[in-house]
Amino acid sequence: MGFLCSLAFSIQFLLLFSSFLFTNCLTLNDSTTTHHHECYQHESNALFSFKQSFIISKYASYNPFSYPKTLSWNPSTDCCLWDGIECDELTGHVISIDLSSSQLYGSMDPNSTLFSLVHLQSLDLSDNDFNHSQIPAKIGELSQLRYLNLSHGNENTFSGEVPPQISQLSNLLSLDLRSYIEQLDFPFINRLHLKESTLRSLIQNSTRLEHLRLNFVTISSSLPHTLTNLTSLQMLSFRRCELYGEFPVRIFHLPNITVLNFGENQNLQGTLPASIGNLTNLAVLYLEDNSFHGEIPQSLFRLKNLEILSLSYNFFEGELALDMILKLKMLNGLDLSFNKLSLFSQNTDVNVTTLPPIQWLGLSECNLIGEVPTWMMNLTSLYHLDLSKNKLQGEIPYFLFTLENLTVLYLGGNMLEGQIELDLLAKLKKLTVLGFGGGNKLFFLEGKNTSNVTIPSQIQYLELSSCNLVHFPNFIQHLQELTDLFISNNSIKTIPSWIWNKTTLQRLEIFNNLLMGEISPLICNLQSLVHLDLSSNNLVGMIPSCLGSFSQSLRFLRLAGNKLIGSIPQTYSKRNALQFIDFSSNKLYGQLPRSLVNCRKLELLDVSHNHLNDSFPFWLQSLPKLKVISLRNNKFYGAIKCPSNCTFLKLHIIDLSQNDFSGNLSSEIIKNFKSMTLSNTSDPAHFKDDIYYLQHSLIDIDLFSFSMSNKGVVLNYHGVQYFDYMVAIDLSCNKIYGEIPDIMGSLNRLLVLNLSNNMFTGSIPSSLGKLSNLEVLDLSLNSLSGNIPQQLTGLTFLDFFNVSFNNLSGPIPENGQLSTFDDNSFKGNNDLCGIQLVKKCKDHSMLPLSTSDGNQDSESGPFFKSNWMVILIGYGGGLLVGLALGNAFAGDVFRLLKRIF
Repeated sequence: MGFLCSLAFSIQFLLLFSSFLFTNCLTLNDSTTTHHHECYQHESNALFSFKQSFIISKYASYNPFSYPKTLSWNPSTDCCLWDGIECDELTGHVISIDLSSSQLYGSMDPNSTLFSLVHLQSLDLSDNDFNHSQIPAKIGELSQLRYLNLSHGNENTFSGEVPPQISQLSNLLSLDLRSYIEQLDFPFINRLHLKESTLRSLIQNSTRLEHLRLNFVTISSSLPHTLTNLTSLQMLSFRRCELYGEFPVRIFHLPNITVLNFGENQNLQGTLPASIGNLTNLAVLYLEDNSFHGEIPQSLFRLKNLEILSLSYNFFEGELALDMILKLKMLNGLDLSFNKLSLFSQNTDVNVTTLPPIQWLGLSECNLIGEVPTWMMNLTSLYHLDLSKNKLQGEIPYFLFTLENLTVLYLGGNMLEGQIELDLLAKLKKLTVLGFGGGNKLFFLEGKNTSNVTIPSQIQYLELSSCNLVHFPNFIQHLQELTDLFISNNSIKTIPSWIWNKTTLQRLEIFNNLLMGEISPLICNLQSLVHLDLSSNNLVGMIPSCLGSFSQSLRFLRLAGNKLIGSIPQTYSKRNALQFIDFSSNKLYGQLPRSLVNCRKLELLDVSHNHLNDSFPFWLQSLPKLKVISLRNNKFYGAIKCPSNCTFLKLHIIDLSQNDFSGNLSSEIIKNFKSMTLSNTSDPAHFKDDIYYLQHSLIDIDLFSFSMSNKGVVLNYHGVQYFDYMVAIDLSCNKIYGEIPDIMGSLNRLLVLNLSNNMFTGSIPSSLGKLSNLEVLDLSLNSLSGNIPQQLTGLTFLDFFNVSFNNLSGPIPENGQLSTFDDNSFKGNNDLCGIQLVKKCKDHSMLPLSTSDGNQDSESGPFFKSNWMVILIGYGGGLLVGLALGNAFAGDVFRLLKRIF
């Protein structure tokens, strides 16, 4: 998601490599320099002792040109001549240590002899493996330090809190604690944490700072406005530091700034002032994946030195002329994707002889209209082009196939049409990523013999969804390095047998086609699979038994919406990586396999709409990451309880509706839904780390969608944020009796609570008034009695409320949110009165507080059948958390939609 990640990492690698070469040049120069003093013995001893505390491992450094500098250190020689060591020519004291990319492995001793070298001015330990040890507090004793680099390229470097003593280094000119590598299959985990107080002290004391790079260091605060006092700053980099709040606009006034990198902080917000045009030295601006808004000022496009501009995944708006952007003569990378912008191209004003040397161009979802701009044919250095999700029309222009440096080409989600000749595609000999799918009307002109076509066999990522395909294009058979194949939303009926020989495949999506027949057991040849989606087809037969154990990499398994029969695969290996299992909407029967307890990484289990027959699977509580359980519309039976105390640590959506559960609802199990409770000290974004993981994993965030349906109309809201947002319990349409546990009111993260169509008795607990986030409450079709608690009027977010067809009595509270609901929410309670009902309350003060034993209205039969159903957890393009509301409540549905979204 981070813009230009590969470009950024390439630049960082080049910087690292150039630093490596520069260091060696210095070392060669040092070796020919005549020192006035040899190295002091105590400093030599300190360095050698430091060396002996580590071992050499080639895996400890990321840089492929790394080598073990300390191997040449010999206590019998002058330490000033050692590799990576520099001494002051006059005093002989060690003033610089450069052990970057030296393959050092081991833990850093908090009392290391390194910190006795008090004359040090430069210390570079970057790109080594310090085995998660902490940065020693004694770093603060090196008071002469001007350059400190502890950055890293692997996840096994320093961790824990950055010591506050680092703020004592008042002479610092450069501080680098960043990680510069984000792994593509698993995101880099922030290991270092920096307190806001330490950051403020550092800014206050180190007033000469020129470079401050803290990428991937967790700060979790707003940006101190005192940063703007550091007038010498040239490079400021805070990528994914969990910053939030308003961006200090005066940072755009810093006169010497060349690099600003605040990408991937998500909750950082602000606008770009016109004064940004005064930053005449600015070369790099990364603000992607934040919450910036407003218009992009015209002055930004007068910055003649700007090389990289990344503003994607924000809320910028307004119209921009692409031709104006092209006046940035140094521009190398541009990404404006996923904002609210409207880009247009005048073409006539574009001077094709003076185009900038753009290599990366991201204009996805920018409201581009018309044909692909012709000036793009002159971007001969272009290697990444993303024009997806726009309104481009016409045929794919020939000139795109003449851009021989292209490695990535995305054109999906437009209105392009016509045929694609494989001979043209073959011209792109460096192509590794190709996306044509989604809305286009394209077809491939393959000819009779595709083996003679030299299609770029190095293509790894191929996206052909919604391309009107009726069969797999034959050229796919010749893609020897294919890892990702998306061919969903077509009319394909069969999977060719050669697909099972593509053992390099990691992602295979063929959902929403016309696939028939059984799933071939040869699918288990694909042992590199991470993501498999064959949902919404006409597949029959049994699920291959190997799918639970054939791969240690498979994380996402989705077979929903087919006609599969038999039992769920019984075997799941202990080392499996499954996170999401969706077998919903099939014809499966039998019990849930107990071996699912081996799926220690499982987050979602959806077996809804099948014929499973089992008791409540309390044993799932042993899965430490389980967030969503849907057993909806099966034949589960018995009481919802655990034989002993159990805790579902992270569960925040549970749907047990439309089964045969019975008995009392246990208070013990309710109180153990820990993630549904938000304490006063808890972080409201309880799952923010999981959400970031999903956004940066191989699992597409569009797999998650929130849907509400009424009378057959389904409204979908895509994005993983809804997976985090929804906290819900649905126990409707069962045979649960007894009183509603009072402890239900402690689950104050709940947004949806549906207990309808059961046999609950007693009164409505007043504790439900504590569910301050509740938006949906359905207690209809039970045998509840007594008054509607006055406390429910305090549920200010409540947009759907239904207590109809119970035995409630007394007045409907007139104040607060309850007064906004009509008679549909209350009918079928003979002793209930209020302004919403035909039966008005004559004298509120005289109405009895006792309950009535009146029978339910005769309407309850047909109403039972049409009553709404909450939290359908399935997939219609992903995680589907649906609220399917009965016909009578259309108004309430749309009020709820308006409130939530």
